[in-house]
Amino acid sequence: MIPSYYEFHNPVKILCGHKALDNLPDELNSLGASRPLIVTDPGVVQAGLLDLVVQAFSGAEAVIGAVYRDTPPDSSNLVVNHVAGIFREHGCDSIVAVGGGSAIDTSKAVNIVVTEESDDLLKFMGVNILTKPMKPFVVIPTTAGTGSEVTSAAVVANPEKNVKMLFVSPLLFPHVGILDPRMTLTMPAKITAATGMDALTHAVEAYTSMQKNPLSDAYAVAAINLIREFLVRAVTKGNDSEARLAMANAALLAGASFSNAQVGIVHGLAHACGGVAHVPHGVANAVLLPFGMEYNMDRSAALYGELLLPLSGPEEYARALEKDRPWRAVAAVRSLLQRLHQLSGLPRTLKEAGVPEDKLEEIARTAMGDATLILNPEEVGYEDALRVLRDAYK
Repeated sequence: MIPSYYEFHNPVKILCGHKALDNLPDELNSLGASRPLIVTDPGVVQAGLLDLVVQAFSGAEAVIGAVYRDTPPDSSNLVVNHVAGIFREHGCDSIVAVGGGSAIDTSKAVNIVVTEESDDLLKFMGVNILTKPMKPFVVIPTTAGTGSEVTSAAVVANPEKNVKMLFVSPLLFPHVGILDPRMTLTMPAKITAATGMDALTHAVEAYTSMQKNPLSDAYAVAAINLIREFLVRAVTKGNDSEARLAMANAALLAGASFSNAQVGIVHGLAHACGGVAHVPHGVANAVLLPFGMEYNMDRSAALYGELLLPLSGPEEYARALEKDRPWRAVAAVRSLLQRLHQLSGLPRTLKEAGVPEDKLEEIARTAMGDATLILNPEEVGYEDALRVLRDAYK
């Protein structure tokens, strides 16, 4: 059904392909920028990926103003405020994020602080609080999961309150996203699996969100088809550039979908698992996705039935009776998770992910303050959240 009214917005320019990274200086020039701050993390540096970015500036008019190499997996407002100081100290005029979700979200948050000429990120937490156009911003993802190169949101930890803070604004969309398969070839199998499941969760939750629309649906289904075909291949053959590029596109498509349709209970609980128990976001989403689908089954069965087609392919879809398709879709997700566990050690339960059982109540309480629950198809209370967490713990 087409909603009576909807909006779909995604202004990010995408460069996709082998050696797409080489166009980075030209893109900065077109944005009127010539002295970027590069924000990345130790894993990217160790894998030699930062070297590829530096090489792209060879002979270019633009020069790298500064490089921040130490983005942690769970970046915080303290890190953001520190990096903003580096931006100012070195006279930078733009930001290039090179990494996964943490580096990209850190960069978005740094952009908030320097654009708003502030020294405190916490002043801008929430939805549609920002008012000023951001500094030129380019994202080069080195994982294929978050889709942050095409989203208007950032999630940053507040260690003082032990929560993940959400920042949402159309002004947070990057100006350019660059997908180059060279940037994901070195990603370890377990991280490949976790980020792939992150993208799958984005697509599934967007497809069943209360804010879904025909455009977000098209992006979500395209993403799921690519994940079905290429995720296991990317996990088992890490140097397969075709599989890597396909998964990069899947993450982008899923990101564009959920940036417009939003997500639900799985993300609400996953954010809380990250804030309370420091579970990597992709891992938490992977574990919680089938349980979130089961929780929403009463209201979303027909939609899950439709998703069996991209999740399992046309033959499995045709063989299944209509009444069985929703549950077959959940089974397909569990089957994929089991396969990824066997191939990479990706956790299947919160217990395997290292969540202490005595933290489940705190995680459920924390999730109650997460904005992602607002558009979940089924209303979520504390007891509901705790029940899902307990089911996912076993």
